[in-house]
This record gives sequence, structure tokens and C-alpha cells, in this order.
Amino acid sequence: MFKKLILSTAILGNCFFAYAETEKQSSSASTQRCDDFTNVTLRKLRSKESINLCQFKDKPLLIVNTASNCGFTSQFEGLEAVYQKYQAQGLVVLGFPSDDFFQEEDDEKETAKVCYVNYGVTFPMFAPTEVRGSDANPIFKYLNEQTSSPNWNFYKYVVSADRSSVERFNSRTKPDSEKLTNAIEQAISKI
Repeated sequence: MFKKLILSTAILGNCFFAYAETEKQSSSASTQRCDDFTNVTLRKLRSKESINLCQFKDKPLLIVNTASNCGFTSQFEGLEAVYQKYQAQGLVVLGFPSDDFFQEEDDEKETAKVCYVNYGVTFPMFAPTEVRGSDANPIFKYLNEQTSSPNWNFYKYVVSADRSSVERFNSRTKPDSEKLTNAIEQAISKI
């Protein structure tokens, strides 16, 4: 009987410790905050789900304003290849569809089809949004202040993991270009 009591107490103690550790991890994950421009919650493309970009804290970002009906739309393929190549090293690619240049679908369902079906995009894409002017979403307001507004679709911004630097690349810069690749690899090397 005494052995059973000791065994039960040990098991109960281990269960309590495991529960307390789980609660501690859960609590710290839910309260994880960042104090930079990525502390914003945005809705994902064709989804009711939103994500706070703080979850990408301490990771370099490649942020792109996209459009479904642009001459540069085929760059989705290259952006996905970049994501697949560097994701394990910490790079996060974020896509922001925008109709600021009148080349985005009117129906979000069609935008999602272009991204997910036509080009097989797996990196986070957000609901269509403004990327220029006073109505720009908070992410692009910050990028625009640091560099300047995109002049067209598929402008690319490489943001360092510590958020101290932003490099801007125009639409003609292909995702696999040497210039963009160097910027991405440099950002990754500083993690």
C-alpha cells in the first residue's frame, strides 16, 4: 500500500510539472509581442483566419506587393522557389495583393486561385490591400517611410531580422536575380 502511495504521488507530481510547463509555454507564446512595425494582425487571403506578423519576429522578411493580372505575375513562381530554398534558413516571404495599379481581380476568390492554384504559392498571402498613399496597410506605410512606395506591382522589400534595415527592389528585379539573392543571403547570415 505504501509503495502504491509513493508511486501515485510521483506520477501525480510529474503530471503536475508537465501541466505547469505546458501552461508556461502556452502563456509565453500567446503573450509574445514585438515592438516593431510587424506588430499588426492581418487577414490571410480568402480566409477568416488572421495572423499577427510578430510570429515572424527575429526572421528576415521578403515582402512583395502582388497583382493577379500583371506582366510580372509569373514572378510568383520565382518567389515560391525563393521561399522553398530559404525557408529552412529562416526567411519568410509575405505577399500582399493590391489593386493600387488596377491589375488585381475584383473577387478575392480569383486572386486566391491565381496564387494557390496557378502558381502553387505556399508562403503567406494576405487579403487584398492598399500599398501606397495614406490608405496603405501598416506594413507598407512603414516600408514606404523607410524607402519609398512601390511604383508598380511586384516590388520587393528585404527586411533584416532585427528590422534595422530595408532594401527595396523594383518589379524588374527577378526573384532569382543575383542582386536580390545577395540581399536575402546577407539578411539570413545575420540571424
